[in-house]
Amino acid sequence: MKKFLTLFFFLYGIIISFSQTDSIQSKKEQQQAIIDEYYANCATKYNYYYQMAQWQECLDAGLEKDSTIAYLWQQKAMPLFKTRKYEAGMVFLDKAVKLDEEKWLDYRGFIKCIFAKTYKEAILDFERCKIMRGNSYVMDHTYDFHIALSYLQLNEFEKAATIFKADIEDQISKYKAAHYLDLFYYGITLYEQKKWNEAISIFDKSLEQYPEFSDVKFYKGICLAQLGRKEESKLVFEESENDFINGYTINEDQIFYETYPYQVKRKE
Repeated sequence: MKKFLTLFFFLYGIIISFSQTDSIQSKKEQQQAIIDEYYANCATKYNYYYQMAQWQECLDAGLEKDSTIAYLWQQKAMPLFKTRKYEAGMVFLDKAVKLDEEKWLDYRGFIKCIFAKTYKEAILDFERCKIMRGNSYVMDHTYDFHIALSYLQLNEFEKAATIFKADIEDQISKYKAAHYLDLFYYGITLYEQKKWNEAISIFDKSLEQYPEFSDVKFYKGICLAQLGRKEESKLVFEESENDFINGYTINEDQIFYETYPYQVKRKE
């Protein structure tokens, strides 16, 4: 009898497990159908730059069907960030994070760092992300890149430099090279501390990967001038101006929406 009961409960557990799996799969399929109908086949028919109301109405209709679809909340937020309505967008993105933190928390940290420029909040999000999955990537850069960039923007130059340096060393150990934008901002942290020679050394490493990077050359030119190397500085400034005219600047995808920290702006 005891063996029978053990077998019964074992089989019952398997049946319940299969039932729960089927239920979860069914829920995902239902939600995907809503996404297809109200996002893919409705919202994307409109250009949110001048048809924002129609875009939002489509997504709202989907959320009336199921308000637990995190992706629809994120899609409500996204165009608001791109049109610089940060607080309005964050209301919706916070809902997406609450529903699916694993999926959307690092994206929210990125938005806070690059778009909304709420750097202390960005750091908190990325520190939480690191607890969840280590120093992973979002939008082609590590969590530590965004943390260090946030500290740079908070004028905590030494702390930013320490994080950039460690992250760059980690990238080199794994991939034999570090991203030229990481090197640029690491150089900036040294530049802000008036470590002119050290900054030039890091700027040169960035230029090894991106030889026409006009922003790097601009700050390198300042460092050379500070060291009294006026002729070298003049040449580097001329190169920077020419490269800028030819469109060589920070080339992140989000540059169409936001000016990046320390990006050089020149008068027409």
